[in-house]
Amino acid sequence: MKILIVTQYFYPENFKSNDLAFELQRRGHEVTVLTGLPNYPEGEIYEGYGVFKNRRQTVNGVKVIRSLLLPRGKGGGTRLFLNYFSFAFFASVKAFFLSFSKRYDAVIVHEPSPVTQYYPALLLNKLRGTPVYFWVLDLWPESLQTAGGIRSRFVLDVFRKMVVSFYNNAEKILISSKGFRKSILEKGNFDSKIEYFPNWAEDAVAECSAEFLIPTLPEGFKVMFAGNVGEAQDLENILKAAQEIKGYDNIKWIIVGDGRKMHYVRDFIDSHKLHGTVFTLGRYPLEAMAAFFREADVMLVSLKDDPIFNLTVPAKVQAYMSAAKPIVAMINGEGAELVQESKCGYTVPAGDFRTLAQTILQLSAMPSSELEALGTNGRNFYLRNFRLQQCITNLESILSKKAV
Repeated sequence: MKILIVTQYFYPENFKSNDLAFELQRRGHEVTVLTGLPNYPEGEIYEGYGVFKNRRQTVNGVKVIRSLLLPRGKGGGTRLFLNYFSFAFFASVKAFFLSFSKRYDAVIVHEPSPVTQYYPALLLNKLRGTPVYFWVLDLWPESLQTAGGIRSRFVLDVFRKMVVSFYNNAEKILISSKGFRKSILEKGNFDSKIEYFPNWAEDAVAECSAEFLIPTLPEGFKVMFAGNVGEAQDLENILKAAQEIKGYDNIKWIIVGDGRKMHYVRDFIDSHKLHGTVFTLGRYPLEAMAAFFREADVMLVSLKDDPIFNLTVPAKVQAYMSAAKPIVAMINGEGAELVQESKCGYTVPAGDFRTLAQTILQLSAMPSSELEALGTNGRNFYLRNFRLQQCITNLESILSKKAV
């Protein structure tokens, strides 16, 4: 099949769109990616890319077409708005010209925020009738309200109508979390369009090098948080839990990652004298994650208590499972249910830092054999449900139904 993937984020940025494109190409499909100039997460265009640099590339056999966009900068509201809509506009211009020179069998929209990434695909559908498969990784306008802090009823209503029009246009709506179904069906009768297409972790962790050189970690029982240090991740309550049991010298909290809340994290560590308890290591490449995970005793995932987050399974849950590490999840809803179903760790209510602290103490006293058993449960569940090969085979089946 000739497949176009539309996504604002692609290699060298680290997103699932990379695995998706490369695996489809490896299987013999002719894959093109329409994307932007790489600038996530730092907010500046990567070295080697620009208006006149690497606008067209071939990466692992995948043809990459990069549209202009305004980089996200430091992530302020106005700058993000311009980043989102500049990509939607310039990528739509590219899509317009592509419609005359190329015919695709399918367009896949890879949609972590923003939802406006759908516009170039919508244009191709209108001009050439190409079916669009909408892979929903963030729910809008809910994410705009929860993570973006938008409260204007007018703005939220505009985006709600936009999303409904995209759902109406899509051939299929691929959901990364089963909990998304309820929210989507509240916007219209889309039940026949919805297909479950979860995240995977194979290329994110399982095949990364465990020999990657990383800093020496402190001795003790290591609780590791890896990934984005943002508003949604509820670092406030993680740090409160660390403060709650800072008298237990053997408990070490390791934060691998960066984000908007890192300044808050460092200020909290300073003001509460947690330098020997909480350690911030900064951002590392994806290839380093296996080495970090190997050194952890338990992995920590957290999200704030919010209706939209309760429908979400953070992608890091699958990554932790693939690494065969026990998980402590301070989350509600779908993510908590997954940890419970797989018997790979413990869950505590979102925001409940005291129970989190006590759970960490409980785990630190467990025999290593019991911790290993939890990790093995997660790994086995991952192998049955979240491998890249299985997910892409399922996607091919979905695409082939229309092709036939």
